[in-house]
Amino acid sequence: MKFLPLSDLLQKQYNKLVTHPLQSYEWGTFREKTGLKVIREGKFDNTNLVDGFTMTLHKVPKTIWSIGYVPKGVFPDKKMLDELRKIGKREKCIFIQLEPNVLFSKEYQDILETLPLKKAAHPLFTKYTFLLDLTKSEDELLKMFHPKTRYNIKVAQKYNVSVSEKNTDEAFTTYLNLMKETTKRQKFYAHSLSYHTAQWQTLKHTASSNELSSHLLIANYNMKTLAAWVLFVFKDTLYYPYGASSSEHRETMASTLMMWEAIKFGKKLGLKKFDMWGALGPEPDQLDPWFGFHRFKQGFRPSHVEFIGSYDLVINPLLYQLYVVSDKLRSLLLQIK
Repeated sequence: MKFLPLSDLLQKQYNKLVTHPLQSYEWGTFREKTGLKVIREGKFDNTNLVDGFTMTLHKVPKTIWSIGYVPKGVFPDKKMLDELRKIGKREKCIFIQLEPNVLFSKEYQDILETLPLKKAAHPLFTKYTFLLDLTKSEDELLKMFHPKTRYNIKVAQKYNVSVSEKNTDEAFTTYLNLMKETTKRQKFYAHSLSYHTAQWQTLKHTASSNELSSHLLIANYNMKTLAAWVLFVFKDTLYYPYGASSSEHRETMASTLMMWEAIKFGKKLGLKKFDMWGALGPEPDQLDPWFGFHRFKQGFRPSHVEFIGSYDLVINPLLYQLYVVSDKLRSLLLQIK
């Protein structure tokens, strides 16, 4: 077994092996357009590609150092960690963060304790998410939903809120405007508009051969857009990574209808699962700023699943300790701000 750089010719083979959009070949192409260095390597058994990973390199401002990131990849073994360590030294990484797309189990937890990894100082992905079974019928799904969720869907329908897929640049501009409004209103930090634009231009649903595609759903009321969501389709799963909404006409419950229409959209495509892209833990703090969003998703009665979590492969121990301290100070300052 050996690791080698991947060429574009192996894109389809590679995509068959990975299990999440953030490890897809197309995602790496998008991240290159945002200015990041992307490293793709395959694990080969003789000439057969049997595994692989995509890693992005994130420069630490005003230094020669970087941080590596392998989101939603495979469960690491010693060979993979040895290869990542070699890359990390070559690319002047302080550490490489791994967030395997692997559900929690005692077996995996025991193996992790034998590997040279630390629990991540600053995880980027939540350890939990909500998964909805799209193989159930619409009637079965509706019966599962919380009564308040079913009621809010009916409210939106009575207001004649309409939801449609609009994969146009004009609709995307509307989404960007709503995103600016949403982040300002809810006071959270989000990706830049240039990030979203590069993502859309690279992944938007067209007649191209992309195996990862991005779709835009728009909810309108009286000729005004109240919500806009970006959805990903990869293999048999629908993902909800980004959403934006207006502060106007909240009484119409447009976002609840949007979620229901997204579910029906996934079913129409013949997908099997809907990953709602993150959740709080099993006993969430009601004061957590994300609690309302968690509760909103929970109303659709998806399964609450736990992953094994985020881990750091430390390349430079001294700089890693400095990074951990400075990151805590930075987070504190952002909270105060």
